Amino acid sequence: MNLPANISNTHSKRTSRLLTLLIVSFLQVWVAGALTNEVYVWQRAWTGPVREAVTTHATNFASLVVLAAEVTWRDKKPEVMHAAVDYPTLAKTRTPIGMALRIGPYSGPFTNNDVTITALAELAASLVAEARAHQVEPRELQIDFDCAAAKLDGYRIWVQTIQRKVFPVPVTITALPNWLNTVAFSALAHTASNYVLQVHSLSRPKDLNTPFTLCDLHAAQQAVEQANRIGVPFRVALPTYGYVLAFDRHGKFFDLSAEGPRKNWPTDAQLREVRSDPVELSALIQAWTTNRPANMRGVIWYRLPVAVDNLNWRWPTLGAMLAARVPRESLRTSVRRVEPGLVEISLVNQGDLDISSRLALEVHWSDARLVAGDGLRDFELAAPTAPAARFTTKPEFRRLPAGEERVVGWLRFDKDCEAQVELKKN
Repeated sequence: MNLPANISNTHSKRTSRLLTLLIVSFLQVWVAGALTNEVYVWQRAWTGPVREAVTTHATNFASLVVLAAEVTWRDKKPEVMHAAVDYPTLAKTRTPIGMALRIGPYSGPFTNNDVTITALAELAASLVAEARAHQVEPRELQIDFDCAAAKLDGYRIWVQTIQRKVFPVPVTITALPNWLNTVAFSALAHTASNYVLQVHSLSRPKDLNTPFTLCDLHAAQQAVEQANRIGVPFRVALPTYGYVLAFDRHGKFFDLSAEGPRKNWPTDAQLREVRSDPVELSALIQAWTTNRPANMRGVIWYRLPVAVDNLNWRWPTLGAMLAARVPRESLRTSVRRVEPGLVEISLVNQGDLDISSRLALEVHWSDARLVAGDGLRDFELAAPTAPAARFTTKPEFRRLPAGEERVVGWLRFDKDCEAQVELKKN
């Protein structure tokens, strides 16, 4: 039966809208269940503490993604820095391993056969070959390219070329939330067939009083929902790290560091710390465990805690995340008799969270006279008032990391006695 043109067009438009709604509804299906947890190992040098962290904790994750090489540019020519990956340590973990290639900003041109992409493709293939030569079979090659949103069409050409070079190893790209708004990203994501959505970043602060965060929860949730509508499987990268930001005496930003204040910073620099908030992120994890987009496969943490890290989480914090529970605070005190009349006071963080609150420890005793005492490291001893002494945190105290025990100070008495400690937060 032939319909009049206007009725036919109306019917066609309604059908089109219905199909669109059905497609959107399909892509927005939400699922429940345990999240897949993976983690980055992003160190260039594999020191003893890095190897120990990998050996001890690798099996807690579905996979490790290891920085293998980093490309920077000089006169548009690539300069390659290879990470000193300890492949024997990786092989012993028997954990699936992904290799990561970091590529710095590049403005183009992008072709499928020039010297630039040829060099990058050869590098990618060499990273896969190196891993295999050390009995590590890569489950993926991740490309972390600092690409401008306007250049995503060119990036897709690179991805296609690298895919052909490393086949059958899958190529994964990392993506930023602002890419999701572009038509070019949809094509790039479908070409890659999977990606990692990085919802953490730090914008350059305008001044000392500018609010800043490493991961805005609301923005992260919106980005994840938007990513789901693209219809390509993805993981979400979440932060475990922190920065110290430095401002001059006028409050103007001039530098940042991921490992604490730098020695060359002026003595009058004003410092502020920004760290990922584990309690807030645990809310995201629990929400996604209960109900998450169908195309979201899991999370990948940046990065694996190492004992010598200054601003990264400690293992108990990330362990709480893997268990999908809210990290908790738990502090206790300890009194150790070093010798007759001499006691050492310690503070033990047996919880999941670093403690940054100002603390006070009041020590009480009886039947003895205090002869001497002192605070250690981040603590000072206030003028004692017999029969009590009070240790408090110094102004420069930053934190007591989760899982760490710290000696607060010592007290010497004229004879043996029992000392009791009461912990207070200032």
